[in-house]
Amino acid sequence: MREIGDKRAEGSILGNLGNAYAALGDARKAIEFYEQQLVIVREIGDRRGEGNALGNLGLAYAALGDARKAIEYHEQALTVMREIGDKRAEGSILGNLGNAYAALGDARKAIEFYEQALIIDREIGDRRGEAFGSWNLGLEYEKAGEYGKAIAAMQICVDYERELGHPDAEKDAARIEEVRKKQR
Repeated sequence: MREIGDKRAEGSILGNLGNAYAALGDARKAIEFYEQQLVIVREIGDRRGEGNALGNLGLAYAALGDARKAIEYHEQALTVMREIGDKRAEGSILGNLGNAYAALGDARKAIEFYEQALIIDREIGDRRGEAFGSWNLGLEYEKAGEYGKAIAAMQICVDYERELGHPDAEKDAARIEEVRKKQR
């Protein structure tokens, strides 16, 4: 692609190489490729590609345990995705911001982002996103001592898992019972 000057394809391939290294657990190598992708997509004005590269950089830094750097990239990705109107990506990034704040131990901020993500998941009909986002939200409510809210949020995930026959459904239901005991 470099030889023929196809910048769009080059950016896409660099992103895919980053994804491959991320899947192998090599976040540092993934970051190298995402950074190269970011330069190209910005150069050619590919806003969706820019949002994807920024979001992937956020995920890679989260994988390295650098939540603050992850937040920095996710916030930039969120701005781009909102500008281009990609609601699915916006919801995903809001969830990733929630994860980053949860990693920092900031339950209130994590809850804020998870709640925003859930609004979008419901709006676009993303039941899977809603289920797993609800579970994360429930965990943060539990940390904040809001057990009733935790149970209600976590139950959404368990109901979805049971509907699908997911192998974690009963383990997660048992986890809800542990939260109920705290509530008493």
